[in-house]
Amino acid sequence: MAQISDITKVDSPDTFERPIYAGNAIAIVQSSDAIKVVTVRTTGFDAAAAIGGSATVENAEGVADSGKSSFVGRKVTKSERPELTAAKIIVSGGRALGSAEKFQEVMAPLADKLNAGLGASRAAVDAGYAPNDWQVGQTGKIVAPQLYIACGISGAIQHLAGMKDSKVIVAINKDPEAPIFSVADYGLEADLFTAVPELVKAL
Repeated sequence: MAQISDITKVDSPDTFERPIYAGNAIAIVQSSDAIKVVTVRTTGFDAAAAIGGSATVENAEGVADSGKSSFVGRKVTKSERPELTAAKIIVSGGRALGSAEKFQEVMAPLADKLNAGLGASRAAVDAGYAPNDWQVGQTGKIVAPQLYIACGISGAIQHLAGMKDSKVIVAINKDPEAPIFSVADYGLEADLFTAVPELVKAL
């Protein structure tokens, strides 16, 4: 039984579509297995209706403890901001912010004003400006919010693969050649240290 990973569309009961090469190509995959094991890219599908449907609800009995493992503890990152994968608005910062302090100083007020999730590029995470669970991209979280604001993010292919399905993309970058502008619906060629505080004031 073969697994089909990261599907974004179901063409028929045995045919699926999935992105490859960081989303630059779409592979059409067909499986003849009677039982199919697939993983789904949730941003590729609309949310299911909250009401309706005809499935029955059944109680499932818990599996008895085998004694081979034990629960040690749980560490949960708590934040008043929305989770990235569920946020309707996401503001993300890149390496151009220069430090963890500047990241918080510049990006946090904008996220708070918009009640948005706070994201980061891999470069910003690798530099220590933001925690790992904020990373958006092929090796981070795949997101598709209603609005994605990228500040100081050049737009590496891995980052674009994680956010290009966003409904509206706004890019703020002082480099007019930044690849992020190729996917942006709105682009502002400006210094983020000036533009973002001005945006916060305007909001």
